[in-house]
Order: sequence, then structure tokens, then C-alpha cells
Amino acid sequence: MSEFPITSPAGAEMLEDLPGFYAPILEMRVLLQASGEQFDRLQTDIADQLAQRFISSATWDLDSWEEELGIVSAAGQPADQRRAVIRSKLRGFGKFSGALLKSVAEAYDNGQIEVSFDAPSSTFTVRFVSTLGMPPNINSLMAAIAEIVPAHLLVNYTYRYLSIGEVEALGWLEMNDHPLGDFAPFV
Repeated sequence: MSEFPITSPAGAEMLEDLPGFYAPILEMRVLLQASGEQFDRLQTDIADQLAQRFISSATWDLDSWEEELGIVSAAGQPADQRRAVIRSKLRGFGKFSGALLKSVAEAYDNGQIEVSFDAPSSTFTVRFVSTLGMPPNINSLMAAIAEIVPAHLLVNYTYRYLSIGEVEALGWLEMNDHPLGDFAPFV
């Protein structure tokens, strides 16, 4: 038996299902190993195909999601940002509301967002609460929001930066851990 071990998990499982007198037969072990490798590849392929059907786990099939939704992705855009655009586009269907705007914005930022509306100026304000500085894919977010917001409404974006108190509480080493975009720009 040890002269030809069955390394395939599926092959080993098939061997367990057979009567014990097959275990020492070399030809049977070779056949089970070869068949098992085929089943192992098939199981891996099925799991990969299934992963492509969900936005959160899709990798090589993001192009199909984008094509289906009419999204033109930027060259070299990271997969997590492409997923955020797809998620946002799927959430963006339906009647416009502040809740819809918040849902779309959260799909891009993956953080806490507050949306408020000022009726006299017809302006929505999207405030990034848990993200420091500008989100990395802010341009994609703005484009997605522009698609769903009616033309007579305006949208303002408010970003969170480290406050003076937070900066004073940081040590020099902790300050180096923050990118420059976390600090409020001087205007």
C-alpha cells in the first residue's frame, strides 16, 4: 500500500467506500489516484465558478458583472474598488431617496456615512464619519451618485480629518502611521 500512496482527497475517499481487499491492489490505487485528481480539479472548478456568482468573492469574472451593468472600469483599478462600483450600481436601482443615496455611498466607502438634506437649498450632504480623509475611490463614488441623483438636487461631500485635539494626542511615531490625507488641508 505504501508503494503507491493515494494523495488525492477524492481518491482516498473513494478507496474508503470500496471493500478492503481492493486497497493493496496497485492497479486499483493508480486508478483511484487518477480519478481522484480529476474529481479534485472538478470540485475546485465548481467552487471557483460559484465564487464568481457573488460580488464579494468574484475575481476573474468582475468583467461580466461590469458589462451586465454597463460599467466601464478604469484600467488598473483594484478588485475591491471594482466590487464597490458593482455593489453600488446594484443598490442604485429604484426611486431616489436619502436612504438610497446612503446605501450607494456605503457600498463605496465600507464605512459609516451620514446623509442629510437641506430643503431650502435642495442639497444633500454626504458626510464620511468613519473614514479619514478622502476615500480612495471618491471619483467613482461621485460618478455613481451623479447617475442616481435627480438633476434638480445638489450633493456636497464632507470629509473627516484628524482634529487638532486628535493630532495633539498623537505621538510622533503614531503621526507617521497616518498618511498625509488624514490631516486637514490648509486653505
